[in-house]
Amino acid sequence: MNSITTFTIGFTQKSAEEFFSKLKNPAIRRVVDVRLNNSSQLAGFAKRDDLAFFLKGLCDVEYIHIPELAPTKNILDAYKKHSGDWNVYEQEFINLMVKRAIEKSVPKDLIDHGCLLCSEHLPKHCHRRLVVEYLAKHWGEIRTEHLT
Repeated sequence: MNSITTFTIGFTQKSAEEFFSKLKNPAIRRVVDVRLNNSSQLAGFAKRDDLAFFLKGLCDVEYIHIPELAPTKNILDAYKKHSGDWNVYEQEFINLMVKRAIEKSVPKDLIDHGCLLCSEHLPKHCHRRLVVEYLAKHWGEIRTEHLT
């Protein structure tokens, strides 16, 4: 595999129509859910079982959940619930990815033509962007389009 193409998307601040329309991209073969908790989010269409159903029916896209690409509850809580610093969160999550050696455990073919899903609207302060950047450092170029 010479080059990898991937996408990222967050579901907040999007209607179901907008969200699924963005995923009807012929280059997207699967949604890779990188959330720690994929069953109790605010948007009903983004809950694990409903999401898999809608993705297949509306977009002909596969759904896979890879919790190894999510921060731990402690890292997430320190940032979200306790108004943590983004730079601290980012470094802790990068250290976690190093410890998990995700570049070795995650198959490239799951990321290639996949769309990393999280809840954050924009990628700037979301771990899905950090995952792609980390993997690019280990795998080489990853062409990434953030669907916002």
